[in-house]
Amino acid sequence: MTYSIDLSGRVAFVTGASGGLGAEFARTLARAGAGVVLASRRVEKLKDLRARIEGEGGDAHVVECDVTDVQSIKGAVAHAETEMGSIDILVNNSGVSTTQRIQDVGEEDYDFIFDTNVRGAFFVAQEVGKRMIARAKGAAPGSFTGGRIINIASMAGLKVLPQIGVYCMSKAAVIQMTKAMALEWGRFGINVNAICPGYIDTEINHHHWKTEQGQKLINMLPRKRVGEPKDLDAVLMMLASDQSHFVNGAVIAADDGFAV
Repeated sequence: MTYSIDLSGRVAFVTGASGGLGAEFARTLARAGAGVVLASRRVEKLKDLRARIEGEGGDAHVVECDVTDVQSIKGAVAHAETEMGSIDILVNNSGVSTTQRIQDVGEEDYDFIFDTNVRGAFFVAQEVGKRMIARAKGAAPGSFTGGRIINIASMAGLKVLPQIGVYCMSKAAVIQMTKAMALEWGRFGINVNAICPGYIDTEINHHHWKTEQGQKLINMLPRKRVGEPKDLDAVLMMLASDQSHFVNGAVIAADDGFAV
């Protein structure tokens, strides 16, 4: 038996799409036929990504969105649905971190991480989820009843790591948030799942892997390698597809075995 995942006719909303994993997720969904809404604060980066997606034959739209501002979230989601139609797939990807020991974390550091990773992720999912629920109840138009919400957590939510303790705490919260949403929203046909990526080579951290500290970290990994953004494509596509209708509340580690 073979499977072909076709997302034609679906609309996907991707936060943190201006670079790294978010940009890869957006391109992957577009290649599968979804219309993709690219959301981030860095609009110029989004425009560059839109051009790449359109150059590959895909369909993309840019919206400015600051996930630390609830009104910005509401405006971005409303604008996206006006331009592209109802959102069927959410990739809740925005995230930030700092590197410091627990005793050195100040209020601003703590709020910086939790405002984006937890509060922001919650209100993005809530805004999209409410619209999916309205469609399921027949109170709002839409060609697809139900939906797919994919929260991007981290293996740091499963395994505590030194000097990023607050980040680990925030991603553990995202995991519990995923389960809570899956429990409450499953009856509306909305599947809420989380991906926990391991160490992935992106433009933000690419230089680090060449340093002495980066090499030491690589040597601590089970197979002494870091992943590439495309290594998450398979699990993303599975969770976004119709074939995942029986997968709800799952927390999937894609970390090459690091959290085992």
